[in-house]
Amino acid sequence: MRAGQHRGLQEAGLTLTATDRIAPPDALRDTKPACYWLDQPGAPEPAPALHQATTADLAVVGGGFTGLWTALLAKERDPGRDVVLLEGRTAGWAASGRNGGFCSASLTHGLANGLARFGREMPTLLRLGQQNLDEIAGAVARYGIDCDFARTGELAVATRGWHLPELWQAAEAARSLGGDPVLLDAAAVRAEIGSPSFLGGLWDRDGCALVDPARLAWGLRRACLAAGVRVHERSPVRDIRREGPGLRLITPRGSVCAAAAALGTGAYRPLLRRMRPYLVPVYDYALMTEPLSAAQRASIGWANRQGAADSGNQFHYFRLTADDRILWGGYDAVYYAGSQITADRDQRPATFQRLAGQFFETFPQLAGLRFSHAWGGVIDTCARFCAFFGTAHGGRLAYAAGYTGLGVGATRFAGNVMLDLLSGQPTERTELGMVRSKPVPFPPEPLRTAVIQLTRAELARADRQDGRRGWWLRALDRLGLGFDS
Repeated sequence: MRAGQHRGLQEAGLTLTATDRIAPPDALRDTKPACYWLDQPGAPEPAPALHQATTADLAVVGGGFTGLWTALLAKERDPGRDVVLLEGRTAGWAASGRNGGFCSASLTHGLANGLARFGREMPTLLRLGQQNLDEIAGAVARYGIDCDFARTGELAVATRGWHLPELWQAAEAARSLGGDPVLLDAAAVRAEIGSPSFLGGLWDRDGCALVDPARLAWGLRRACLAAGVRVHERSPVRDIRREGPGLRLITPRGSVCAAAAALGTGAYRPLLRRMRPYLVPVYDYALMTEPLSAAQRASIGWANRQGAADSGNQFHYFRLTADDRILWGGYDAVYYAGSQITADRDQRPATFQRLAGQFFETFPQLAGLRFSHAWGGVIDTCARFCAFFGTAHGGRLAYAAGYTGLGVGATRFAGNVMLDLLSGQPTERTELGMVRSKPVPFPPEPLRTAVIQLTRAELARADRQDGRRGWWLRALDRLGLGFDS
């Protein structure tokens, strides 16, 4: 069974092929090699680095969504709790500030993936996910976070005939669990978003909000500071060790001795060795257009402003911004042998050319539009496509990782899970099989790279063969192993 929308992973040698549509030469001529969200005005000045030894009740490692939500939730639970947050760069700098801004209610990377892996728990997971999204909306309002939060829902579109039965099956599954998705035929989906490529669609009206992810991160950081969280940026944690009844977290110029710690470092090399077999860093890339003119905007419709994605194994995600730009990302996903992460890989001209060509194939009426920004970054991918959890150091440390590209909303749920685990008291969340289990580990190198290369090729083949999955993909399905984002 196909779990979610699988994306191809590939090694560094991507070149454009004869089947790729070449983007108009002017489309990428003046594109800025930077993340649009993080390039906006209003970024906060970095908090002081940690330059001394200090103590805390709770130390949070990572200033992305996982760490920010965990620190804020800890203060909401107990305002007197002394919380320190340590971030190696600046808050929201990595995946939390570079994504498409799809804040989904799904905790399982979509309904199909959840049913395949946690079938009996899905009613509970759907309820908890919807509650989590509602609480994110409440927090954005309560803390006055200006992040363009809009509950638009998400539209899955069919661009090939074989996508349509999958959308129908997804609609039936959602309705059997109390959902109310809207199935759209070709005319109806094109009335929502004007593209000749779209053959049908499935609109989940309640399960997704769109946000400006960088401004959400900056707003959560501000809320943490106002609540009394001590934030230290440019303070990477190099080591965590047991010390007496607690833990000592070592940074280049200081340390924190804490009773407990929460680890939310995403795709970057985990401080806990036990986490490493479960994670691979995958590079994802995106383009942002210049603002559309009134005529261009009218040519595509999109009055309901939904987030959207097509339904291939290698797929695109796309959305409007508040100032009527279009973010267009996905399709290529790149794994570098040895799980390498370097700053120069945030830019990939061949991928940007491919994405731009696919954009104009989808929206030919926007010929002449230019892209203002192009960027990439790493996603923390795991074999089950959704977050996994655990503890270490005798229960003094909790961790969460593996969101596989759907973490904007799920990170808040993960923060609550980690705080529950650190409390030592069972809760509805900690009793979930999703929380108590782990993904299938990835094999070690060099077999890891070989498996990923073969899987990428087979996913692309399945797209060319009307979705028919060969023996390799069927074997991975049976093992519960896959690649997605």
